[in-house]
Amino acid sequence: MARRYDMLVLDLDGTVLDPAGVVTPRTRDAVQQARDAGMRVTLCTGRGLVEARPAVVALNQQDPVIVAGGSIIACPATRRTLHRFALDLSLVSRAVERLLAHDHPAMVLKDPVAAGYDYLIVRGPRGLRLDPVTDWWFDHLNVSVRYVDHLDDDEHPEHTVRVGACGLSGRMATVRDALHEACGRESLIHHFPAVIAPEHAGRAINGQTIDVLELFHLSANKWESVRVLAEGWKIPPARICAIGDQVNDVSMIEQAGLGIAMGNAIEPVRKAAKRHTKRNDEDGVAHAIEQVLGGHW
Repeated sequence: MARRYDMLVLDLDGTVLDPAGVVTPRTRDAVQQARDAGMRVTLCTGRGLVEARPAVVALNQQDPVIVAGGSIIACPATRRTLHRFALDLSLVSRAVERLLAHDHPAMVLKDPVAAGYDYLIVRGPRGLRLDPVTDWWFDHLNVSVRYVDHLDDDEHPEHTVRVGACGLSGRMATVRDALHEACGRESLIHHFPAVIAPEHAGRAINGQTIDVLELFHLSANKWESVRVLAEGWKIPPARICAIGDQVNDVSMIEQAGLGIAMGNAIEPVRKAAKRHTKRNDEDGVAHAIEQVLGGHW
């Protein structure tokens, strides 16, 4: 049977990873079957490169990966950045100022090889503390972090690819509106639930979630980086299959020849998709790959 698609693009959280953050054996085997069938496979995640490392290892990923929400394309073996969308310093300055004004330390993500570390945390003159979820995340994934009180202390301003914050959704909605007011015309802003440890779930009371707010270069979306990779491999959009579940996946689900929404996907992703697979607690990625390789989709 002739292969319909030459490239498979996979989101991680809520997609490849099950609710426990694990790549199941069935998913791992299905991804390898896609490679064996001749497809180029890339992981495409909001995580930074070091944060994506467990999934990279579990899937034996050798081809380039798209990380930090589409702002960096990197080689998983050497960690070398192959392409990036860096943020203008004036935009970073305005975003950091707004976050600090709303009592959130700014999480400034760097090109890790160029800067020598992953995150610069700007705490402000009051020494604002990170949300406990972020502290857990950094410790859990061995993320390299530096702390400063003022953005002026950033020794590598040219290597910033994202500015973000994390906190309870009720407060983050206000911060999101402030960021849109200050930077919305010049940037891409995403707001979605954070990945959290079970011990932090009890903090999300009264219907709130613990959310992540992220600001990127205006062109730094997942599809734009998928397009860059695909052009290098001479693969047209019509022969790309993409699978995802969250707001930062919408661009690639819309633009890929076959966009597939997870069963647990948010409504904008479901609306953008041509096909719908099972949930991430039901090996939805494996099910989708099996349908694609079987010629059913």
